[in-house]
Amino acid sequence: MARICELTGKGPRKGSIIWRSGKPKKEGGIGTHVTAITKRRFFPNLQRVKAVVNGEVRYIRVAASAIKKGLVIKPPKRKWKKEGAVKAG
Repeated sequence: MARICELTGKGPRKGSIIWRSGKPKKEGGIGTHVTAITKRRFFPNLQRVKAVVNGEVRYIRVAASAIKKGLVIKPPKRKWKKEGAVKAG
């Protein structure tokens, strides 16, 4: 399954891990030096959310930023009970 937001199209981005050694000058050292740079990927914060899409309720994978922006329309709460459901207790 692709790690892509269904609303915004956000996907994985390229980046790198930078390894440093040495003590920073602020802390009394002679400065830090880069010893290695390794490639990595930054993934979007995807959430599986129940939403109204084209008039029907279904699950979609959306970025948390899209939920915060209000791009996701949540379905109304269900008021009816399933047939044959017995109340426990």
